Amino acid sequence: MDAKATVASDWLGGCAGCHMSLLDMDERILALLEKATLTSTPITDLKHPPAAGVDVGVLEGAVCNSDQEKVARQMRARCKCLVAMGDCAVFGGVPTMRNYAKLEEALKRAYLETESTVDGEVPKDEDLAVMQPVRALDQVVEVDVYLPGCPPSADAIVHVLAELAAGRKPKLQGKHLDWH
Repeated sequence: MDAKATVASDWLGGCAGCHMSLLDMDERILALLEKATLTSTPITDLKHPPAAGVDVGVLEGAVCNSDQEKVARQMRARCKCLVAMGDCAVFGGVPTMRNYAKLEEALKRAYLETESTVDGEVPKDEDLAVMQPVRALDQVVEVDVYLPGCPPSADAIVHVLAELAAGRKPKLQGKHLDWH
């Protein structure tokens, strides 16, 4: 019997809707798990792809800060094929709206000027991520497969993961999008 493909996923800056769509696969996830092993995901206790690497890495969300950039770089280094899942990962999505404001203005609004803020201050600590201009995933690391959508449908996710688990590069056309 051939070894199962290994898959790791994570999310960056976004709403996590792509992973909710992944869960919408319902019972089809069982068929997928016959061909692939999920090693680490935001929906499991294992949060980082194994150091030995995986066949497929899936990232959703835009890169918005230094910690997310580290996650993207680690996933790229530890996977043979990287999938940008969802409009935020593919294009930058809604999070890129923050790029229209200066970083200092965004922090000021978030921590000092919100209606619910009482005696707020912008947190500063060396352990906190450094906010960066928002970027699509391929502006930070090389991407092999693009799966746009907000979120992509469960059908499209199943198609992409099944094709990759079978060792094929997915073609996203027709009901799975018209994306080449």
